[in-house]
Amino acid sequence: MRADARKNRDHVLAVAGTAITEQGVDVSLRDIARRADVGLATLLRHFPTREALLEALLRTSFDEMTAQAGELETSSSPEDALVSWLRDCVAWTTEYRGVTVLMAAAIEDTESALHASCVTLRAAGARLLARAQAAGIARTDIDGTDLFALVAALAWLSDQPSLAPRADHLFEVVASAILTNAASIDAPG
Repeated sequence: MRADARKNRDHVLAVAGTAITEQGVDVSLRDIARRADVGLATLLRHFPTREALLEALLRTSFDEMTAQAGELETSSSPEDALVSWLRDCVAWTTEYRGVTVLMAAAIEDTESALHASCVTLRAAGARLLARAQAAGIARTDIDGTDLFALVAALAWLSDQPSLAPRADHLFEVVASAILTNAASIDAPG
């Protein structure tokens, strides 16, 4: 890719990230192009669909969350690794309003541009959960799909103005329900 095309693409991604943070994933592509000071055709040349734009925008974050799971597997106790990853994953998914709905749909849609990244992210969480289950500290009646759904549910709570103040408390409730020996999970400091 030519340097100027790469610069345009990166600029569109930066603007799209801001627009999605402010307005959610349903923000108009025309609005993103206008904000980026490029034509809609230029945006569509780089990102032919909304999902392609979102996949490019989210890929780095997906990769970081997947890498974090790998690091936590070797550097933290099974309990701390699972709770830390779960907390960070929920926090990350709340950054872009409405992304959890797309992620949940992409898991089932092999044609989705987000499918591979979502499946990889779900597998990373499933490994942390399985490690905690093998250590005897996590419920054995849930799996990676359930964990992924809980991330989506907790992120959705944070996106609801009337429920957002309860999000940290409800995270603690859910994390305590996943862990068999946990009375309380410390809220982030």
